[in-house]
Amino acid sequence: MPDEIGPELISLSTELIHSRQTTLPKRLLAPGPSEKELQAILGAAASAPDHGQLLPWRFILVAETARARLADVFGAALLARDPLAMPEQVSQAQEKAFRAPCLLLAVVDEFKGDPAIDLSERIISTGCAVQNMLLMAHAYGFGSGLTSGKALKSNLLRQLFSLQTAEHALCFISLGSVQNQRPIRVRPKVTDYLTVLQ
Repeated sequence: MPDEIGPELISLSTELIHSRQTTLPKRLLAPGPSEKELQAILGAAASAPDHGQLLPWRFILVAETARARLADVFGAALLARDPLAMPEQVSQAQEKAFRAPCLLLAVVDEFKGDPAIDLSERIISTGCAVQNMLLMAHAYGFGSGLTSGKALKSNLLRQLFSLQTAEHALCFISLGSVQNQRPIRVRPKVTDYLTVLQ
């Protein structure tokens, strides 16, 4: 109950939630989270709602030593979609692998555990886990951003990350220190997204 939590904690939580914002990976610089901080950030994911306790999601940390291989996959995935892509476009695609000091891939398993639990529930659970991580990273003073794109569906990317048949690559999570803090965008009002069933 809110009165058991206390107004001070509610105030801190409100500030944390409402001050978090997305930072593009190219604006995230070193230092990234330390090993201890990263473990705390990943640990926050465990509090996500998880119908049936399936643990339908996992995260893959992209080590510095693997960035060049990921860059090759990004470039090859672009050329597979567009064989006429210019060299500078391929370079731009490859460069994305080197942005942000900490890079993770979020993966959801469509069939792990109880098959009666729909993929939509598994994706919602993954989203909650990711948001917990973003908020914990923000609490540590780091910026964060999510990126997706057509390369996530590439067989080359699936092979690189050893994804199983039922696994889906949802997004990349970038963490790091914010280069230039931007003003917080205007948030939608509750009335913009709430209706009442009478």
